[in-house]
Amino acid sequence: MSDPMRPPVSPHHPHTASLRSDRSGTRASLRTAVVSEVLQDALDRRVKATGRDALDVLDTGGGSGNFAVPLARAGHRVTVVDPSPNALFALERRAAEAGVADRVKGVQGDAHGLFDVVERGGYDAVLCHGVLEYMDDPAEGMRNAVAALRPEGVLSVLAAGLGGAVLARALAGHFTDARQALQDPDGRWGPGDPMPRRFTAEQLTALVEGVGLRVGAVHGVRVFADLVPGVLVDTEPAALDALLRLEAAAAELPAFHSVATQLHVLGETPGAAEV
Repeated sequence: MSDPMRPPVSPHHPHTASLRSDRSGTRASLRTAVVSEVLQDALDRRVKATGRDALDVLDTGGGSGNFAVPLARAGHRVTVVDPSPNALFALERRAAEAGVADRVKGVQGDAHGLFDVVERGGYDAVLCHGVLEYMDDPAEGMRNAVAALRPEGVLSVLAAGLGGAVLARALAGHFTDARQALQDPDGRWGPGDPMPRRFTAEQLTALVEGVGLRVGAVHGVRVFADLVPGVLVDTEPAALDALLRLEAAAAELPAFHSVATQLHVLGETPGAAEV
């Protein structure tokens, strides 16, 4: 199923080539490929709308730069906010090795005190990946993320999915844990669960809409990747590429959102959505 909000982008676009080349050929790409594709298309639209080749991107909780460095290689200016000094050190080293140190800035901070370290309304795009799960009040995180956007901007939200955790626990034989996760308000399977909170697609889209954004796209991430034994991917020729294509095909189908390990929602400000 194609997304009418995402027009095709020329494979010769320099930004597209730089970012998408980072997502192929590795097991890590299974975790980022779908999100990278959606995000790149959104940024390409903003580039076209603004007439600027380089956008200002804020990556909250961006860690060592899994998204920030490829975005910088695509020509954008990226500010990463993360509470971990070790992650920021790794980000600095990674950006330098990629030759984009001048386009990546790391600052120590978190989503609660976001505007202690960055300016309000200064970014064309904000990434909120793996952040809401750890916030006592996810709505606060969303409000801060939107407040960092310019009047015409996009918000990329990636969070842990409830259904994927339930399915994984059940397939591992932990049936009581799976039922507990279904019944728990935060989607946790027990006291030993390392994830503080999980979301359904409906909950995540409600958070995005609750801050006044239009939902441009919803995707399931890692629908199959966490369930397929590694030996099947590592030993079979071309298996990784085939699995990547399967993930991409399933990601947009609502039926698979309920079993995805992660959920991705792209939100657009009213001004950006009208472009």
